[in-house]
Amino acid sequence: MNEKVRLEELQLPQDLKKLSLTQCSALCKEIRNILISTVSKTGGHLASNLGAVELTMALHRNFNSPEDKIVWDVGHQSYTHKILTGRLDKFSTLRQENGISGFPKPEESPHDTFISGHSSTSVSVACGIAEAMKLQGKDNYAVAVIGDGAMTGGMFYEAINNCGRDRRSNLIVILNDNNMSISKSVGSLSKYLTSLRNTEKYLNTKRAVERGLGKIPLVGTSVAKGIKNVKDSVKSNILEQSTMFEDMGFIYLGPVNGHSLSELEEVIHMAKSYHQPVFIHVKTVKGKGYRPAEENPGEYHGISKFDIATGNPEVAAADSYSTVFGRELVKLADKNDKLCAITAAMKYGTGLQFFHFKYPDRFFDVGIAEQHAVTFAGGLASMGMIPVFAVYSTFLQRSYDQLIHDVAIGKLHVVLGVDRAGIVGEDGETHQGLLDVPMLTSIPNTVVYSPSCYMELKMCMRKAIYEDKGLAAVRYPRGAEKVEFDQSDITEDWLFKQVCGSETLIITYGRLYNEAFKAQKKLLKEDISCDILKLTRIHPLDGELGSKIVQYKRVVFFEESMGEGSISEKVGDMLSELGYCGDYSRVTADGFVKQASVKSCLEKLGLTSGKMVSYIRNRRQNDAEA
Repeated sequence: MNEKVRLEELQLPQDLKKLSLTQCSALCKEIRNILISTVSKTGGHLASNLGAVELTMALHRNFNSPEDKIVWDVGHQSYTHKILTGRLDKFSTLRQENGISGFPKPEESPHDTFISGHSSTSVSVACGIAEAMKLQGKDNYAVAVIGDGAMTGGMFYEAINNCGRDRRSNLIVILNDNNMSISKSVGSLSKYLTSLRNTEKYLNTKRAVERGLGKIPLVGTSVAKGIKNVKDSVKSNILEQSTMFEDMGFIYLGPVNGHSLSELEEVIHMAKSYHQPVFIHVKTVKGKGYRPAEENPGEYHGISKFDIATGNPEVAAADSYSTVFGRELVKLADKNDKLCAITAAMKYGTGLQFFHFKYPDRFFDVGIAEQHAVTFAGGLASMGMIPVFAVYSTFLQRSYDQLIHDVAIGKLHVVLGVDRAGIVGEDGETHQGLLDVPMLTSIPNTVVYSPSCYMELKMCMRKAIYEDKGLAAVRYPRGAEKVEFDQSDITEDWLFKQVCGSETLIITYGRLYNEAFKAQKKLLKEDISCDILKLTRIHPLDGELGSKIVQYKRVVFFEESMGEGSISEKVGDMLSELGYCGDYSRVTADGFVKQASVKSCLEKLGLTSGKMVSYIRNRRQNDAEA
């Protein structure tokens, strides 16, 4: 059966098993075209998905999803999996509001085994699933697909150390080894995997010998049957050591060509036959099939809309909070040789490429290992250095224990650049930065800033680095500043914008200050006056503020954060202690925020200027009717 087929003609994934390898190779080309076309319109994770097409095809031809459980890590490389599991007709809605997620999501499909927006979790999940299957008397497989740098996370090693000792487990771990994470993979692990890849020459030679022996009449077949014992002996002598994965109880297979369906299917069949933990090392090319992505996989890891013909992304603002942060850090480092920069595989995402270029000796990329990054920063600080760890808000969550035990308790001076704070949009629940405020403000002796523009960002950075002691964080949103207020009137502490005789006070911080400023102007056109209290140092709160706030009849706090543990909650406590009897209300997030544009998310949360106007108008009306 070699006639041409198209994805739309198939019942997926079950029909894949009926096709020839030639037909499947043609479908892989079709999938790549779909990936490029769709991501060019929606933005998303392109390069990693282009590299995993054949691997995903082989998985669905050789396992029975959803009875066999495939766990993706990092989940952003699961786009082909979505296409092959009944979501082809919805794929154009990728990462869009009410569309399909850019990450595995069990509520979206039974083929999505587990949510995985953060890395290094797959082996732990798959191990738990494999154990549950045994307890339930099931003989299915649990498959963890890890890659794109996720093996640099410590949780992976905790998992394989625990899972490999169970010899009766149908657990298969597949490494999609593309030499890359979000930034280029670093450290000893990268060198170790390179040494394993070099054994591919040995394996290719072995395969050629096996094929040659098989063609020799009479003796060839019997000799070929003994090849496994020969392989073990030759491998021991040539490689001189077993792999780390074998030492931890796994059978190691590979490396194999991740773009050869025949090699992938051969190694998967072998892995399934063992019925014990197996580690398959698959070598792929990140960005495979689209030249701009192959040549610059880091740029096409997560990309905005782009022109397919040229590969050029849509025109973006020249600056963003990330790039302003990165350039300012270089200026500060010019004057202080104790200043160091740390990233967890996000050099470009956090704007630290400028620091790396100018001060490589003081720049540290620790891989996808946020816990290690924080404790490493603590070590630097203990020796009198000034470490600055730039990290996305959503990933900072992973280092909560280290922030407390390895920095705060010891009163070590570590500075956090908390990027993507607040709503980030299309990446959805796993990536919205709505928990860093409750998390950081729960840690004693921590200072937190939330600037409203680039100028304020620079002011806060200088204060956090040179004036504050202990743990200090500067949080800022994704993208460029959008400012209509007077930037000559800014501060690193707090600021009142008052209208004579107002009974209503808006409190806010960060980029929402611009929305509050616009709301104030709109309300004045309706002859409704309101004052604004803009916080910049949002924690700890200035003790003087309470006596100023209680003078207002009506106070509304608009906050881009989860409500529990928020600054607005702390202000409420302050007012309660002062015996405030006026109308105090808060507008915050009260649950996980699904994917949509930033503007749409803020609108739904009631945090745009128009929503602020409506809210205040309604509160005034309710007071009048009471």
